[in-house]
Amino acid sequence: MWDYSEKVKELFFNPKNTGVLEGANAVGDVGSISCGDALRLMLKVDPETDIIVDARFQTFGCGSAIASSSALTELIIGKTVDEALQITNQDIAEFLGGLPPEKMHCSVMGAEALHAAVANYRGEEWVDDHEEGALVCKCFAVDSALIEKVARENSLRSVEEVTFYTKAGGGCQSCHEKIEDILQALNGRQPEPVKVAAVKAAAPALTLVQKIQKISAVIDDMRPQFQMDGGNIELVDVEGDTVKLAMSGSCMNCQSSGVTIAGIQERLMLTLGRPVRVIPASAPHA
Repeated sequence: MWDYSEKVKELFFNPKNTGVLEGANAVGDVGSISCGDALRLMLKVDPETDIIVDARFQTFGCGSAIASSSALTELIIGKTVDEALQITNQDIAEFLGGLPPEKMHCSVMGAEALHAAVANYRGEEWVDDHEEGALVCKCFAVDSALIEKVARENSLRSVEEVTFYTKAGGGCQSCHEKIEDILQALNGRQPEPVKVAAVKAAAPALTLVQKIQKISAVIDDMRPQFQMDGGNIELVDVEGDTVKLAMSGSCMNCQSSGVTIAGIQERLMLTLGRPVRVIPASAPHA
């Protein structure tokens, strides 16, 4: 269980400024349901004073995403657009009395939505799909520009921290080396050894027991990323090159479950050094 502040709990159970804002003249959309989190921020700005007189939000995501979105609206109402743009994801986290490190990506999403809404208000194009930087994390559609921006603003120095703040690297982990390269360029340090195993042309044959042990180790290593958002995965069976996994909690029937399965499958292929097929299955009865 994550250690949530009382403010996070308050705004999760009783969020403020939710729903559609009639007459909004600024709308910012960030994230996507397929990647697990999405936020629409709607503002009503007085065109004569540039003061944000009202703000509402709609969020698809975990409790921290809801609380962060609610906090953002409270922070910006009554401020001018330029004043609001000075608010960072750290300000959102501080308003909430802190967020677990694994949930900092929720505050980043709020800050991104604010910039998107202001761009919309000013008639500017706000690009959030990968035109600013090369796509780094395919599992969560995170580009190099976002990683660089968030790493610089929050003084991030490890792949784990980048995952907590952006989700990049939290799926199949094949992008870890690229993230390390970005951090090295920003921080001027040598990259740490990448944990992802490379696929070898001639992988040694594994016994069934060895294969299950390797697959179980991968599942155990990835499990915290799913538990981060209230889900879980469990190895059910291995039949040849077919791996059956049971998904529970928020992972079960999630619209992004296909992305999750693909990420696990790619990670297993890297570890085992051979093609495998991952399919969902029912959890075994106790």
